[in-house]
Amino acid sequence: MEATASAVGAPLTPEALGLLFTKARSHNRWLAREVPDALLREAWDLAKWGPTSANCLPMRIVFVRSAQAKARLAPTLLPGNVEKSVSAPVVAILGYDLDFPELLPRLYPATNARSWFAGNEDLTKETAFRNGTLQAAYFLLALRALGLDAGPMSGFDQEKVNAEFFSGGRVKSNFLIAIGYGDPAHLYPRGLRLAFEEIAKIV
Repeated sequence: MEATASAVGAPLTPEALGLLFTKARSHNRWLAREVPDALLREAWDLAKWGPTSANCLPMRIVFVRSAQAKARLAPTLLPGNVEKSVSAPVVAILGYDLDFPELLPRLYPATNARSWFAGNEDLTKETAFRNGTLQAAYFLLALRALGLDAGPMSGFDQEKVNAEFFSGGRVKSNFLIAIGYGDPAHLYPRGLRLAFEEIAKIV
């Protein structure tokens, strides 16, 4: 059903905002509860609607679920991230595809956007990384919106992950998200956040 303008513009309830932001936590330990593939697909089907430059959609994901795949991932992680990863039902490796311009004729047919990147590897890398990171943040929020918990992390050997999970060399790993239903008994005290006045000015 197509949303009306008023429905799109309505603010979320405090409960929904809590699920996404104010009550959500980054988890390190997990309850013994599986995450169905259908929920991972649903999270993408939400996240894909977030805006990217020229609708370029450079994010790529490998979902590490099996014991064999986790055994391949574990040696690429810093020691402090091994247990939180191998014990999670799923770990998503969020990457970005440097060949994203090849899809632009289909994704952004309004103009010849692919020509913007032809022969310009620096712009390609910058655009892929920025928009892939943006999409990964959308994806994290989509997981939370569906009732899942997330443990994002960047403590891993990028080159080893790239070689192990992204063949061909044109998709680069960005960061990881452990996904499941978090065990609140293992949460750290929540860290403070900076006030608006500390990080912003209106000019």
